[in-house]
Formats: sequence, structure tokens, C-alpha cells
Amino acid sequence: MSEQKEKNAQAAAAAAGAGAADSGPSVRTSAKAPAGKVTFTRRFPRFTLDARLQVRMFQDGEFRTCWGRSTEIGQDGIGATLTGKLETGEIVTLEIPLPLTPYPIKVRAIVRYCQGLRYGFEFLTLSDTQRDTVQRVCQYLATRS
Repeated sequence: MSEQKEKNAQAAAAAAGAGAADSGPSVRTSAKAPAGKVTFTRRFPRFTLDARLQVRMFQDGEFRTCWGRSTEIGQDGIGATLTGKLETGEIVTLEIPLPLTPYPIKVRAIVRYCQGLRYGFEFLTLSDTQRDTVQRVCQYLATRS
């Protein structure tokens, strides 16, 4: 990748994370990565989680709902495959049933990436109770790996 393209990719990644104090994965180019590939370093590890989740969004002047399956979760976000179409940067509400909890958690999240039907979300508004719950679930899932 040319030096200018690499700077542009880093600037775009920084802009995507602007506005959140601790947002998204860090973008790094790796000497071991194939030319043109960007690797990501996450702040928190991800753990496999297969759960049916609901996504609510406001599109074209109306509220819409779609369903999906989570693929992985971390303390700062979740990955999922969805039935609907979202745009990077879009704000949504996720309703996620988690192990160890009697009721699903409901959180606001931003779409950080999209690859086909696969999406990555960063949690925006976790209460202290929700943050503790997600952390406990991640610790539980770590023991099951």
C-alpha cells in the first residue's frame, strides 16, 4: 500500500472512531500482513456467542426491526449476522439475550463495520449494571472456550 493510501486509511479509521472516548478497534498495518491488508488490535477479547438478537433502527422516516444471530461478544461490542441492511455509522438499539441473565439487555450501539450480512457493533450506552453483566458473561464464556 502506498504511504498516502496508508495515511488515508488511518485517517478514515480515526474519523470513524471520533466522538467516543474509547471507540472501535485500533487500526494497525502489519509488516507480516499481505500488501493492502489492515489488521486490527482489539481492546478486549471476543468470545463466541450464538444468540438470537433484535435490532431496532430508524430508517426512511420510520422505525424498523430486524433479527439476527450474534457471532461474538466482547466488553465493548458484539458481532452479528442480520436479516436487515444497515450502514456504517448508523445508531441502533440492540436487544440481546445473554447467558446468566433472566432478561435480554437493551443497549444503544453504533455500526462499526459491515461485510455482507455480517455486522460489528460498538456499545454506546451501557449502564453500570449492564457493563457488569457483559463483563461477567465474557468471563463465563472465556471459561467455556
